[in-house]
Amino acid sequence: MSGNTDKGNASLLQQALKVNKKPFPWVKAFLAGLAAGLPVIIGILFGELEYGLLTGMGGFTYLYVFNIPYAQRAKKLFFVAIGITLSSFLGTIAAPFPLAVAIIMGIIAAMATFVFGALRFTGPSAIFFVLVFAMTSGMPTEPELAFQRAGFVFLGGALSWLIAMAGWFVKPFGPETDVVKRAYNELTILIKSIGTEQFDEQRYKVMSSLNDVEDILIAGYLPLRRKKRYDRLYVLNDHLNRIFLEVIKNFLNERTAPPQKLIEQLQVLSNSVDKNRLDIIEIEEDEVRGWHAKYKQLYAIIKRLDWDTEDISSHVKEEIELSKPTVRKALLHSFDKNSIVLLSALRIGIMTIIAGIIAYQFHFERSFWVPLSCVAVMSGATVVATYHRAIQRGIGTIVGILIASFILSFHPTGLVIALLIFLLTFITELFIVKNYGLAAIFFTPNALLMAETVTPGDFAFTYFAQARIIDVFIGSIIGLLGVLIIGRSSASSRLPHLISKTIRSQAQLMFTMFSTHTKDGHESERELSKLKTNIQGLKTVYNTAAGEIPIDRSALTYYWPVVFWLEQITYFLEKTAEEKAHQVKLSDEALAQLLYSYESLANAAYREHAPANLSFPKMQGLSNLKNDMIHLQRSLQMHEEKHPS
Repeated sequence: MSGNTDKGNASLLQQALKVNKKPFPWVKAFLAGLAAGLPVIIGILFGELEYGLLTGMGGFTYLYVFNIPYAQRAKKLFFVAIGITLSSFLGTIAAPFPLAVAIIMGIIAAMATFVFGALRFTGPSAIFFVLVFAMTSGMPTEPELAFQRAGFVFLGGALSWLIAMAGWFVKPFGPETDVVKRAYNELTILIKSIGTEQFDEQRYKVMSSLNDVEDILIAGYLPLRRKKRYDRLYVLNDHLNRIFLEVIKNFLNERTAPPQKLIEQLQVLSNSVDKNRLDIIEIEEDEVRGWHAKYKQLYAIIKRLDWDTEDISSHVKEEIELSKPTVRKALLHSFDKNSIVLLSALRIGIMTIIAGIIAYQFHFERSFWVPLSCVAVMSGATVVATYHRAIQRGIGTIVGILIASFILSFHPTGLVIALLIFLLTFITELFIVKNYGLAAIFFTPNALLMAETVTPGDFAFTYFAQARIIDVFIGSIIGLLGVLIIGRSSASSRLPHLISKTIRSQAQLMFTMFSTHTKDGHESERELSKLKTNIQGLKTVYNTAAGEIPIDRSALTYYWPVVFWLEQITYFLEKTAEEKAHQVKLSDEALAQLLYSYESLANAAYREHAPANLSFPKMQGLSNLKNDMIHLQRSLQMHEEKHPS
């Protein structure tokens, strides 16, 4: 979730051309080039360039590699390879039927967008499934070769899978270790910010990091292949949460700066997360005795961590209970009528079909470039991002087409093609983290080189360049129109409903946790799972609303603290639910008062008016939770300022 609602001050053009400061991913870029270029080289060595290029299409599988646990990466890339293979098969058999090509292309775009959105996968989503389908549908029409072509594409996907999993032999828990270390660094910065204006902002960053850690550890959990290294990370994460809870319980209004030695201890701890043994600084007892009582207590909690990693697994239960949501539940939840994921999938599917029909009806040369450009533009997460994509793709594609036209005018053959594919893929992956437009400059000639090589044609330089530019321009315009026409303000209109739904979900969880009549612990687990799904959906919709045009800045400014406090409460409830032995039970009267107040907040959020001053019951041992509820109520009361009477 972004709290900055002033991003629109800069022009769309300036934002689209902005280059990020992220470091170049040299290793990933090289391996991506290898996954795309090596199959072509092998094909050339066997005298079968076309088969090599088909296998190289399967190499697009590697472009879906991100820093996720190898357990999850293996499954994700396997299904990506299967999806790309199926796309090549469908493209081959549908090639004789232009209308079928347009419809199937839209279905592929919609399904890939939906699955990636519902499962919260990072990556290029539908673009390469559609690209492979488009390229095979543009090849010489030979439906009888569908299985053969799909087989070669699958081989390329299998090679990408092997390359992507090679790091497991060197650092099997690398992604998990990286995210835990980053969270400890964020926690250190939080404690350094105690007593400063940066504390609240850093508090949110730490909580986001903790959510990332949990997601990564759950994704990397293999119950049948437990490792001491994983147990160590699990314990580190458990202590990380304990320290963070101690900070937000006792230091929200603290104005005393933390002792320097305590900060140094945390910094040393953070730096040793990825080592075999955690480091510790010996702090003299006399020095600790002079600290503020709150810092003494915090230091005591930090010291509870077992520094000897040889024995660390003995502190982990034999079977770690992880609330891992099933794929089925995630997909079914996204079928909700208020799901932004479902809307995005339907929108991209419908507009891709329209773009395909227009392209084939007007008999554009290589008609598939029109719907492909539509998909690329609509892959932006928000309306603003779609504008950015259109600008970036427009500029990048024009330059890329000129480069491609120049390259193709020399009619490259053999190893030159393989080298160009490797080089262009390598540079594309280097620049994709910097700016999509820069990446498009190199991705465009790469795709054109592969497509035009497997579908030979004799075009003059100027004709070829002009035709491709027109295709991309028309496809981009259709994509923009689709975003503007279908659900332009869909996200912001859903916020009141989703906020109300999340508030009620929290109330249901609190009832199962705090009621003296609840005996089944599984009820709390089910309600917690629902709440986590609701809060994640709310954050997704808020971020999408932040990218709408026109943007309602006053609404986003109002909703930001509401979403913030809902997430804080969710986090606290989750951690309280995990400590089953320490759960607090409320009397029937106190619980009734709490549920009434929460239902009043939910009604106020849904009806978009400020709630009255509500009285929350005393909750012994849960004072921090009560404070967060009061903050939530005050945030909702800001509605009067947003819409003064």
